[in-house]
Amino acid sequence: MDNVGIVVESLDEAIAFFEEIGLKLEGRATIEGEWAGRVTGLGSQNVEIAMMVTPDGYSRLEISKFIHPATISDHRTAPVNSLGYLRVMFTVEDIDELVSRLLKYGATLVGELVQYENSYRLCYIRAKDGLLIGLAEQLNNR
Repeated sequence: MDNVGIVVESLDEAIAFFEEIGLKLEGRATIEGEWAGRVTGLGSQNVEIAMMVTPDGYSRLEISKFIHPATISDHRTAPVNSLGYLRVMFTVEDIDELVSRLLKYGATLVGELVQYENSYRLCYIRAKDGLLIGLAEQLNNR
């Protein structure tokens, strides 16, 4: 897999949020013109993007803010059992410490932070802008 894409309202806020999780900004760019629209099916478009990379360097998250055309659909309040791509999950080292930091960014816990057997501690959070993010701490890494 090359990357997962997420559309956001504020590129700067999303970059700061994902940096708090541990991703690094790899680069920013503006993608515009008819050629890009031929890929997405949106016609002529103007999109600001930021590519974030995970600490291990193997996975990327492409964050996009559409300037034109305007965003026409919003799935941020959809429950986790809705059809389609709704969340991305990150492996973290200290889930309690990270959740407390993300709450300061305006995130909210969706349900509870739970433990699955002796393997993982897991939770879903919603970022301030509504993005659904999963966090998983593998317990045998402690």
